[in-house]
Amino acid sequence: MPFKAFCERGVAARSGRFAALMPEHPMAEAKTSSPGSVARPLSPHLQIYRPMLTMMMSIVHRITGGALFVGTAIVAWWLIAAASGPNAYATFEWVMGSIIGKLVLFGYTWALIHHMLGGIRHLIWDMGAGFGPQEREWLAAATLVGSVGLTLILWVVGYMMLGGVR
Repeated sequence: MPFKAFCERGVAARSGRFAALMPEHPMAEAKTSSPGSVARPLSPHLQIYRPMLTMMMSIVHRITGGALFVGTAIVAWWLIAAASGPNAYATFEWVMGSIIGKLVLFGYTWALIHHMLGGIRHLIWDMGAGFGPQEREWLAAATLVGSVGLTLILWVVGYMMLGGVR
């Protein structure tokens, strides 16, 4: 596709249904030093966009996805330790029962809940809803507040069922 057609297509896209989602200045122009070269658009980066809650939640969603990979290894260790016998399971309990282990499990719980709520937010967007500026911000805030609140509730209920902090 020629460069001019590409630019015109971008202008047409910014005037359609998702015009509110497009930045005011979608592309930065590269400065050219030679007279015969064509100015090519640069991909916008963090210098162009002001940080927004939805942007930060997108980044956190990706980070929690990576954290869930590590957390799944912990779940696998737990299952292998349970199948391997009492000594292996005692080692797992000792590590996860330490302060560091509990912080890791708390973080894993938060990452799991946050990633799940972020997935629900994306499902709402996939259905075509929640694209208004206030709706986007509300969904992002609800994801953050909901993940922290549900994590705290889950841990408090879990400790109450176990008889308190040991």
